[in-house]
Amino acid sequence: MANIENLTIKCPVTIKAKVTEDLKAQLAAEIQEAIKKADLELQQIDFHAKRMMSEQAKQDAQGLVGLRQQIDAERQKRLEFKNHMLDKLKDTAQLEIGAEIVQGTMDRVVTINVGDDLHKLMATEILLEDGKIIAFRS
Repeated sequence: MANIENLTIKCPVTIKAKVTEDLKAQLAAEIQEAIKKADLELQQIDFHAKRMMSEQAKQDAQGLVGLRQQIDAERQKRLEFKNHMLDKLKDTAQLEIGAEIVQGTMDRVVTINVGDDLHKLMATEILLEDGKIIAFRS
């Protein structure tokens, strides 16, 4: 078996953003849009539920309980999501300007050699401010 000199691997890179007024406004707008969408979906569920329930009653009254449970489960999912988004909106309002928040991860391809510090490579971060890269950290 031959000795390998180096290896090319994919490593995660953490994307962090410095909190600015613009970022807070952007995050709040995205969350508010998600809340509006959940409200719209709740209205659609209620609208369709009435029709589905009356059709089910005409066809088979036995199926009403199951249909009602399905509808309630869908409503509950949307309500839980909406409540989660409302909590996120409160958290966003309380973010301190200048603080750093994780916005996600992406992969990078890196060539590693014997003796490299793998922990240092795995701890790489990109710091953004208003969408622009302001620092690389490792």
